[in-house]
Amino acid sequence: MTTAANETEMTLVQAVTDALACEMRLDERVIILGEDVGLNGGVFRATEGLQAEFGADRVVDSPLAESGIIGSSIGLAMNGMRPVPELQFEGFMGPAYDQLCSHAARFRTRTRGRFTVPMTVRVPHGGGIHAPELHSDAPEAIYAHQPGLKVVMPATPYDAKGLLIASIRDPDPVIFFEPKRIYRAFREPVPNEAYTLPIGKARVVTEGTDLTVVAWGAMVVEAAKAAEKSGASIELIDLRTISPLDEDTILASVEKTGRCVVCQEAPLTLGLASEISSLVTERCFLHLEAPVQRVAGFDTIMPYYKLEMEYLPGPDRISAAIDETLRY
Repeated sequence: MTTAANETEMTLVQAVTDALACEMRLDERVIILGEDVGLNGGVFRATEGLQAEFGADRVVDSPLAESGIIGSSIGLAMNGMRPVPELQFEGFMGPAYDQLCSHAARFRTRTRGRFTVPMTVRVPHGGGIHAPELHSDAPEAIYAHQPGLKVVMPATPYDAKGLLIASIRDPDPVIFFEPKRIYRAFREPVPNEAYTLPIGKARVVTEGTDLTVVAWGAMVVEAAKAAEKSGASIELIDLRTISPLDEDTILASVEKTGRCVVCQEAPLTLGLASEISSLVTERCFLHLEAPVQRVAGFDTIMPYYKLEMEYLPGPDRISAAIDETLRY
């Protein structure tokens, strides 16, 4: 792949770092705070080098207290700053739940628009790196269910930079999940300058006519492998944004293909895949040639290392769902 003079080959985590640096250079209101984000550059090195460039007043090492990190960020946001707090792992969001859902999500409504919370919470997401449980969860449906929060999850370096900058500039709180399984999985050209991608707009990765596959985060990579193996014409949709959900792109695709498989890393029951399945069934019923299939994790706690990859949906399980749906 040829890289233009104004582009750099980046991994997803490098694109995150670059997005943060771009916005911090452009807007002095943007600050970062979290556990080990300064001197150590974050547990996944996503903030590496930023404290050296912008100083300890803008890249702040916090105590080990997620509720305090988010509570402080809400106060900063309501007083004119653009905080970007980092929570080290998605499993550590529990202590911050009250601040996120009882306060950050509600202040616009609570104050009749007098106050907003322009805060972007960065959270490494999902399994696949041999971390213990509580470090490998996929809780996006929990936060997508909360009105007042936007939930974003990129699957490529290009999308990561554009969506993170858009999130930082958004006037409302955004949960920005970063699929750590693909932090360094591949590189692609990313523009050096700042740019944004629209929050709430899915991406059609590949066009097809036989079956629609909907995925997000690391599952996009796994679904692409399954689609490549299939002899059918597969249309693959990367949601990019969990909430607000781009219903139009999903429905337009299923109206064309008549079949749909939804892939999620989270446990099967009561997940986002179920919501999408319901949406497609309600709105595309007369177009469907087969029931909507869901491919997901199991309804258990994420297992330890030896069974982790058995738990996570991969190309084989996605391919089996594609084949079963095509047999109707």
